[in-house]
Amino acid sequence: MDSDTASVLLVEDEPDLAELYASWLEDAYHVETVRDVATARAVDDRVDVVVVDGRPDGGAAELNDVGGDRDAVPTVVVTGTEPDTPDAAVDDYLLKPVSRTELRASVETQLLRRRYSEQLETYFELASKRATLSRRLSEAELRSSQEYAELEDRIAVLRTKIDETRTRLLDQDEHQQLYWEVSVASDSVN
Repeated sequence: MDSDTASVLLVEDEPDLAELYASWLEDAYHVETVRDVATARAVDDRVDVVVVDGRPDGGAAELNDVGGDRDAVPTVVVTGTEPDTPDAAVDDYLLKPVSRTELRASVETQLLRRRYSEQLETYFELASKRATLSRRLSEAELRSSQEYAELEDRIAVLRTKIDETRTRLLDQDEHQQLYWEVSVASDSVN
């Protein structure tokens, strides 16, 4: 398996549905299927997205230990009814019957959102290092510093990647306002 292939954990107790959902995803992602949340918690491998069949209210909170750092693992719940109160631990709800296109789009959206978040985090770390060097070194020292030049190059490349990821997210109408707001905030930092 390619180490760059995203990993999707399916939590589905109906074997036919588990097989169907896996078949919709396995050509693009590494897919592991488990029957229940307790088994999902035991998965030690890095998990990029969790897709769980569940009740509209509750259930997702039980996934807190899946994939190690729960804050970084997006969760999609496939459910038969719209939740009365959305669960903060759930990143997306798909109403049954779910289509191949809907499932793949949701997984891809979660991966893009995660990538965008990671890129922004790295960008701000690099920008902080650049600011520290700018305070400590004179203009002449900055111009002659190989470390500073490499840092500037990394920031420029990362900025291009962030813009590309943001553009892909903006193409998805439902997230347009959110990423526009983040974009304005990140542009003001430059």
